Amino acid sequence: MKSVLKIRMSAHDAHYGGGLVDGARMLQLFGDVATELLIMNDGDEGLFKAYDMVEFMAPVFAGDYIEVEGSITEQGNTSRKMVFEARKVIVPRTDINDSACDVLETPILVCRASGTCVVPKDKQRK
Repeated sequence: MKSVLKIRMSAHDAHYGGGLVDGARMLQLFGDVATELLIMNDGDEGLFKAYDMVEFMAPVFAGDYIEVEGSITEQGNTSRKMVFEARKVIVPRTDINDSACDVLETPILVCRASGTCVVPKDKQRK
């Protein structure tokens, strides 16, 4: 089972000079994917317990389209281990004009992570 989400980073997401997006935004998107996975798997949103690993691989800027994917890799009694990847799939081309963009032939891995979520036994519906 996997979940995929695609979202455009806006000027609101930019936290630093030059339109750079804070890495924490990728973790927020991973949390959204984790929630969907838990709903599909258990019928409940569950809780994110911890990240085991987070790697920021490339910068993300306002205007970039990010595709986020996650999947459950292990399932315990209440725990769900997950892996996540965020890839840049479309980039603005302001060097051409204000509204030009390119779809990347090869998406750029911008962040990957793994973590554990928990769904209490009394909240599992599946």
